[in-house]
Amino acid sequence: MNIAVLLSGGVDSSVVVHLLCEQGYRPSLFYIKIGKDDADYMDCSAEEDLEMASAVARRYGLSLEVVDLHREYWDNVAAYAIEKVRRGFTPNPDVMCNKLIKFGCFEQQVGKDFDFTATGHYATTVLRNGKTWLGTALDPIKDQTDFLAQIDYLQVSKLMFPLGGLMKREVRDIALKAKLPSARRRDSQGICFLGKINYNDFVRRFLGEKEGRIVELETGKILGAHRGYWFHTIGQRKGLGLSGGPWFVVRKDTDENVIYVSRGYDTELQYGHEFGMQDFHFITENPWEGVKEAIPVTFKIRHTPEFIRGKLLRDETGCLIVSEEKLQGIAPGQFGVVYDEAAKLCIGSGEIRYSTPPNPQCQLS
Repeated sequence: MNIAVLLSGGVDSSVVVHLLCEQGYRPSLFYIKIGKDDADYMDCSAEEDLEMASAVARRYGLSLEVVDLHREYWDNVAAYAIEKVRRGFTPNPDVMCNKLIKFGCFEQQVGKDFDFTATGHYATTVLRNGKTWLGTALDPIKDQTDFLAQIDYLQVSKLMFPLGGLMKREVRDIALKAKLPSARRRDSQGICFLGKINYNDFVRRFLGEKEGRIVELETGKILGAHRGYWFHTIGQRKGLGLSGGPWFVVRKDTDENVIYVSRGYDTELQYGHEFGMQDFHFITENPWEGVKEAIPVTFKIRHTPEFIRGKLLRDETGCLIVSEEKLQGIAPGQFGVVYDEAAKLCIGSGEIRYSTPPNPQCQLS
């Protein structure tokens, strides 16, 4: 079997190489370069990543090729993120990177020549009724299916996730026992292309600053000033510079550049039970085709270990999720990720467009 491995230089993808070699495979290794060498707004720590990836390749006597996709990344992912922020939404660049770059451009340029592409993502693939589905990982804390929820059937059917059945501590133990160069390397945090660059600094470079008011929603009282609504997201608590809190961002007026906040951990204005999604994308297929009533599902609205229970409905404008519990910080622009009732299969995702839907009496069709 001809296998390509996306090697990042981190411990997870390094263990993937180790496990495949133990099983007798000789995979070809690829490092995707998405940072631009001369861009002062990107600091990907790419040099250290590539050094680690090269050490793993040498360790197993495998080829390593650098695939430069920085232009494709900028045109498809970074530009998407900036435009969403400009319009007042909360984007998820990592979701789009997986869909368009790692399993999009890479597949078109390189992966097409291989039977499978293996990665260090914590996810699984499940064969059911002759079709491949994206399955959740054994480790709920590390599960990354929410970042993969926009890939399509052709992509998921060619992917291998060797770590999906392992806990993170087991992966770290394997790396230590195998004396992998990256065994003690810390997990990367934050948005994939920013590295050590502060997110606000990145946004500031492209959208600048514009002072606006911070207003208490309940009273209309002006509490302070901010430097642009694009630096803030619904549900945000830190970085507001207000005393007497906790204060949470509950609404944004992008036309007037006003941030509305509410005080207290238990204020109802932080919470919602419902949200609508547009352009809902089924990864493999719609398992509920023809079902008219509400569908019991589990879902996520951000990267957390917990799967929340709720019901999925459809109307003429898209999908609606009605949650069994209160949801804090429903942020338009993020992806609502839908799973089956048992939280075993990731069915798909849609972009959150509102949290107070105008017509909750809709049906799945």
